[in-house]
Amino acid sequence: MPPGQTQKEFYVNEAHVRIDTLLHPAIEGEADGPPSSPAEGECWLVGATPTGAWADHAGELTGYSLGTWLFFEPLDGMRVLDISTGQLLLFRGGWSAAIAPAEPTGGTTVDAEARTAIVGLIAALADAGILPA
Repeated sequence: MPPGQTQKEFYVNEAHVRIDTLLHPAIEGEADGPPSSPAEGECWLVGATPTGAWADHAGELTGYSLGTWLFFEPLDGMRVLDISTGQLLLFRGGWSAAIAPAEPTGGTTVDAEARTAIVGLIAALADAGILPA
């Protein structure tokens, strides 16, 4: 900060909010409009058709601090945890999440063991937050 900077606490507090939001990002979920009574520090992913205070911020992360929303443009490689689903989202030109593969069907008795193994793998990936639960 330059010497004699006025309202230093404002810039320092905003820097702390940015660090809190972006260092280990966890969002409440995705929505097109802000919640009616957000909690301090609450973070969201702005949906594709934002409204109200979130207008013109589609696909951005937003955090609520000191009565206002701060917006952050995502960069390729950014990951966030969606608390509402327990799943990780990855940004690569747009937000994406892993999709669970269909469970296998059909086959013979020998295939039953393979199906059991695949179902176990799908469950393990869902528990790790890679696939939706």
